[in-house]
Amino acid sequence: MKYYFKLLRPKDWAKNLFLIVPSFFAGQFFVPSRFAVMIAGFVAFCCFASSIYIINDYRDIEDDRKHPVKSKRPLASGKVKKPVAVTICVCLLLLGIFLGLFADHSFQFLFILGIYFLMNLSYSFGLKNIAILDILVLAAGFVLRVKGGAIIASVDTSEWLIIMTFLLSLFMAIAKRRDDLLLKGATGTDMRKSMSGYNLDFLDTMLGLFSAIIIVAYINYTVSPATMARLGTYRLYYSSLFVIAGVMRYLQITFVLKKSGSPTEILYKDFFIQITLALWILSIYVILYLRDVTIFKR
Repeated sequence: MKYYFKLLRPKDWAKNLFLIVPSFFAGQFFVPSRFAVMIAGFVAFCCFASSIYIINDYRDIEDDRKHPVKSKRPLASGKVKKPVAVTICVCLLLLGIFLGLFADHSFQFLFILGIYFLMNLSYSFGLKNIAILDILVLAAGFVLRVKGGAIIASVDTSEWLIIMTFLLSLFMAIAKRRDDLLLKGATGTDMRKSMSGYNLDFLDTMLGLFSAIIIVAYINYTVSPATMARLGTYRLYYSSLFVIAGVMRYLQITFVLKKSGSPTEILYKDFFIQITLALWILSIYVILYLRDVTIFKR
């Protein structure tokens, strides 16, 4: 059974936690009446994402067998048969549609899920082979998660939140492409057809550029008059410290340790990133949810 579970790529479900970002920043995360729909929305996105992973693995069986890590995937290794994988994929889509309707009866969330599915289907069937466009599609997927989370939580999203999500996603996708390029140099095999459109100088320039833009964008978001008026506090910029630390650590992992292949693996294994993320979340919680406590008013 572990191979069927592995087929779903549960480690990558962490990406779908972006759904809670809008409600968390709106100070509405702990509203009990919304827990059920948030969980349903999260699971629905996981179902759609896993169905895409299965389709992608199905199409890339031969290419994955050339990859030192991807060759161990259930379909590439032959541990899961193709007809079984197709059946699981269909069941996941049906479950995702049902949960999407439960999370939002207005069909807006289901519309977001549909766009996400079609966009990633296009990615699997060719867009992933086009340099630059491949990482733009991946980043757009995270923006859709944030928009979907805002719909089911019934909160507004600021333009800064959307911009930061897109920039951060691009930053991680570029770092992943850089790791693929280094792997190509070590093995002599192209792991992706789009890699012909990248080189180290280009990717290093893009990483430096986007890391700076991410930090500036986050600081601008925290000190924006609209943000301060909506959240009722000017102290959000305190959390910038942890954003800067997180970006610096990710650059260190990319350039010094050369282990930026999987953002989710970094999240699960890198203690520095885990602590930084925990402190960032804690700082946001204190600033937004405990702002009326006397000690935090000073």
